[in-house]
Amino acid sequence: MTKGVPFVQITMLFMQTTFKYCAKYTIIHLLEEKEISIMYIQGGICMISFLVCLALLIGGYFVYGNLVNNIFNPDDRETPAVRINDGVDYVVMPQWKLFLIQLLNIAGLGPIFGAMQGALWGPVVFLWITFGTIFAGGVHDFFSGMMSERNDGASISEVCGIYLGGLMQNVMRVFSVVLLVMVGTVFAVGPAGLIVTLFSNGGAQGLVVNKEIWLWIILAYYFIATFISIDKIIGKIYPIFGICLIIMALGVAFGIFTKSEYVIPEIWSNFRNMHPSGTPVWSFMFITVACGAISGFHATQSPLMARCMKSEKQGHFVFYGAMVCEGIIALIWAAAGCSLYEVTGGLNTGLAEIMKNGQSAAIYDVCQKTMGGVGIALAMLGVIACPITSGDTAFRSARLTLADWFKVDQKNWKNRLILCVPLLGIGAIVGHMDYSIVWRYFSWTNQTLAMIVLWTASMYLFREKKNYWITAVPATFMSAVSMTYFFCADECLGFSTAVAYPVGIILAVVFLGTFIHATKKPAKM
Repeated sequence: MTKGVPFVQITMLFMQTTFKYCAKYTIIHLLEEKEISIMYIQGGICMISFLVCLALLIGGYFVYGNLVNNIFNPDDRETPAVRINDGVDYVVMPQWKLFLIQLLNIAGLGPIFGAMQGALWGPVVFLWITFGTIFAGGVHDFFSGMMSERNDGASISEVCGIYLGGLMQNVMRVFSVVLLVMVGTVFAVGPAGLIVTLFSNGGAQGLVVNKEIWLWIILAYYFIATFISIDKIIGKIYPIFGICLIIMALGVAFGIFTKSEYVIPEIWSNFRNMHPSGTPVWSFMFITVACGAISGFHATQSPLMARCMKSEKQGHFVFYGAMVCEGIIALIWAAAGCSLYEVTGGLNTGLAEIMKNGQSAAIYDVCQKTMGGVGIALAMLGVIACPITSGDTAFRSARLTLADWFKVDQKNWKNRLILCVPLLGIGAIVGHMDYSIVWRYFSWTNQTLAMIVLWTASMYLFREKKNYWITAVPATFMSAVSMTYFFCADECLGFSTAVAYPVGIILAVVFLGTFIHATKKPAKM
């Protein structure tokens, strides 16, 4: 038994007790309520769309996740963590830690910010979160981690080079580093803004409400966490924050289900575009909601845990399981965005209005409405600490990507220092750019990376003579998403949808055709 077992048992007991208390409180509240309307019962219990999507996500882990795992066929070979073990990046950790760290690394603000923005389109976003997680995101995360596992824990750019060739390797190197710096920056600016919001709402003044100071404090922490051994900070405290992220999501869900004024809308009654600005669902929603459905950023994080796994058989739980958990978190926050705010003329005007004050303000408002004072405390823990922990691993992944690229040994602290300083310097510069612009470019870069990783996994499966359609189909879909957005988004080419839609579909078909043509050649052994 590992040292982590007692901790897991205590945690599970705590969560079990919490669920029992919540259920008891809800029943008593309903029975004591003098005026229980049918609408209240429908709002608190019969939110069918949400519950069905939740059930599909959980079932998807056991059914489709097992299918994906069996196709890969993990075995008992010696893992990089055992074989290489350098005490810095290659360190064996127990499975429960790997899961919680992976969840924290890939989640952060992503399934919260993205899901809240996705809720502007209405409950149709539930479908993307659910099916995107099961058939795309979970598959993407699993193979990005396991392909790295099979290649000495290599960064995702190096893995892509192995299966797609040198040209794509160099493209991915640049893509990965740029994406990771943007992610690290986004996950520094966001928490800094929320910290200022919390202090301002509490009546504080002076340095504590200065966003610039908090940004530099967070970047300083990033430098330390990026530089030192993975088990010094990440391995010790990140599992705790991972649990906080889960508890915060459960608290939001509990608040929605126990308050009569909040009703999660049904998909079939609102199967339309509810975005107040009229922004098209295709492909803007699929780009906006990345974390919580499928995110290329996850492919940069999976190798971190691939370097710490004792057995390949842990991959299903660590990689696919963490993605499903993130999907559930995103589903809850999307439901909050759809149910807590006013709908005017069939549009989510109330949500759009609160988000004008910034995403941090919107999250603060959700936590306060659903959980009161407890929600504010959880917002501080979950929406400040959690994204910070994703930001530092983003910079850590950037360091390792550069190290793999230029063959720089990271056991030597001087070599780590040479890479850390310029990375954090660039992050400081990007952190002072317009946040909304950084986020938009991050979103497209993120999903394009996911597209490339899925094509890489398809080629891997082809070489292994296994069913590559489980990755080729979502790869084709994400190709259509990424290319369509590139042609129609204002920050890209800005063409009309009449041009962007058919071009995006045609390019996706071309990518698929290119892959099928490659499969006609003998597989390399």
